[in-house]
Amino acid sequence: MKEDLQLLLQRALQSLEGSLLGQPVDPHWITLERTRDPAHGDFASNIAMRLAKGAGKPPCVLAEAIIAALPTSPFLTRAEVAGAGFINFFLAKDLYAREVARVHDEGAGYGRGRPPPPRKVLLEFVSANPTGPMHVGHGRQAAFGDALGNLLAAAGDQVSREYYINDAGRQTEILAVSVWLRYLEVCGETLQFPENGYRGDYLRPVAQSLHAREGTTLRHAATIVFADLPTDAPAGDKDKYIDAVIARCRALIGETAWQRLLQTSIAAMLDEIRNDLDGYGVHFDNWVSERAFTDSGAIDRALQRLRERDLLYVKDGATWFKATQFGDDEDRVVVRENGVKTYFASDIAYHLDKRERDFDVLIDVLGADHHGYVTRVRGGLRAFGHPGDCLEAPLIQLVALFRNGVKMSMGKREANFVTLRQLREEVGNDACRIFYLMRSNDQSLDFDLELAKSKTNENPVFYIQYAHARVASVMKELAGRGFAYDGAQARQIMLAQGATLLAGAQAEAMLAALSRYPEVILQAAAQRAPHALVNYLRELATTLHAFYNAERILVADDALRSARLYALLAVQQVLRNGLAILGASAPESM
Repeated sequence: MKEDLQLLLQRALQSLEGSLLGQPVDPHWITLERTRDPAHGDFASNIAMRLAKGAGKPPCVLAEAIIAALPTSPFLTRAEVAGAGFINFFLAKDLYAREVARVHDEGAGYGRGRPPPPRKVLLEFVSANPTGPMHVGHGRQAAFGDALGNLLAAAGDQVSREYYINDAGRQTEILAVSVWLRYLEVCGETLQFPENGYRGDYLRPVAQSLHAREGTTLRHAATIVFADLPTDAPAGDKDKYIDAVIARCRALIGETAWQRLLQTSIAAMLDEIRNDLDGYGVHFDNWVSERAFTDSGAIDRALQRLRERDLLYVKDGATWFKATQFGDDEDRVVVRENGVKTYFASDIAYHLDKRERDFDVLIDVLGADHHGYVTRVRGGLRAFGHPGDCLEAPLIQLVALFRNGVKMSMGKREANFVTLRQLREEVGNDACRIFYLMRSNDQSLDFDLELAKSKTNENPVFYIQYAHARVASVMKELAGRGFAYDGAQARQIMLAQGATLLAGAQAEAMLAALSRYPEVILQAAAQRAPHALVNYLRELATTLHAFYNAERILVADDALRSARLYALLAVQQVLRNGLAILGASAPESM
């Protein structure tokens, strides 16, 4: 509907070129918005106000000329000037009836865009360190990333989902030594666990499996393990202490056994993460190991290309990238004085690799603490000759869990956190998904556990799903009332009489909301805003409930009953389509 109206407006503007308008109007300038008040029409445009200065005409005069130039169309009944130069458009009432038929014709495909040609989008999200189970913060990233991928695909993009496994950093070494210390406890050793170790019980099964496989071959007395080490926190430095424990472990068990321990620990955590994501309904097309990526020589090759472009220099024994030439506030170290490559070096090489896999748009869904990340990596991409704005990085703000109005404390290192699996088991996948998506990603989120489990209209999950189930209930009741429903016949009735049969205020509001769905998909995808789809589904559910409460559906009149059922089934289809994009189910009963 909106696209057809935009085309009419574009043709009217083209007809004014050379007379009132001196040059062609960029189609992107043509804006159309839904009106809030039906008395002001269905759509409004401020195009006359935007073009008035260049045309040298008052906005109202230009608006009148645009209206006069509009091609005749069966779906546009009239247009009129309003206010300072807005143009209000009134659509034919049977246009909504045709839109209902279109929903039925396209089914699950209704609302999906088909841009020529589609963009290739690489969407990286979650990418949690493989050092423990996924917690509630990861759950929000997973819900947002997966819903965004679904939105972009619905808008017509070709989306590939990727998980980058940070398996080459210090955190995985801390994980491995934490597993080893738990293994020593399984062997009978008594020890004081390091302050900076991973102390959660989730490592005990990993340690027990290690013991079952290795026996006591990796066992060393605790007195030897901790002899002559620096002081741990709180009196000492916890980072120096854990590094010393790691070094002692490697020296005692040998490098071969250490690498085996490291890989075993990472693999166990990755299995947990994969299982969590699979249970959550989130799936990735590709998993990239940082360790494998480094071993491939990709980082060395990227640095050599920067060196050939005279974009690296050495200072104080370290190698620096001339990041300030590409908008950063300071140059960045890519190789430390000890020869170890930095995370930044790995990041720019990885994003170069993404572009060289022919992806047009790179989207990294990141935690709230990555504010400076985008500028740095965009600078790296520009240094390699790629446009910096091909990279986007939506930031996911923090999540706070509330039970009975009390905020729950969480901390991963101390194992004082609620896992995503525990949250899913308590409130269900659907509540997890939709509650995570109710607010914009750049806003912090308070997750009310009691509300998420409630069966009330205040719970948006229940409210939306109940609208879908309500239609299913009506269809089940149909046969019990001795009525039949013929979809093909209902379609004919809708196209011939729909504007008359569904002329009430509640019906018209429901059909108007229904017809907005394709626009919402395109807009939510463009703005990277899954929460906009949640808000829309709540609004659509509200119009369905209002219509259901105002009108009897299973009336004796065949034409009226068929039209109402046909409309309700179309709304149900749109609710189902939207819930699928959000990663939630559409139950037939509640």
